[in-house]
Amino acid sequence: MLAAIALREFEQFDSHAQAKRNVVAAIEHVAKLLGNTPAICRKCYVHPVILSSYLDGHTVQVLQAKAEAVLRRRLSSLRPAEAAVLAFLQTQLRKHPKKP
Repeated sequence: MLAAIALREFEQFDSHAQAKRNVVAAIEHVAKLLGNTPAICRKCYVHPVILSSYLDGHTVQVLQAKAEAVLRRRLSSLRPAEAAVLAFLQTQLRKHPKKP
């Protein structure tokens, strides 16, 4: 998750080389947060799909939008209390996004 958030902070890339540099910088940032080396961080803490998705041009915002669309469609299957809690949490996350 931390790597996905770190990658979100980078601008869109114009080349594969720039994308790879962004991945390296994101991994270094996450490794520093976790107190590990970049190699251990990448191998043990970052799911490869996060990195491959980023390299393919899919950012966390795209994934978040898709997840929110699914939640909206499924909201009708929730009990009213569950829907209220979900709405509250989404509002709070938008107000106070976590920074990497």
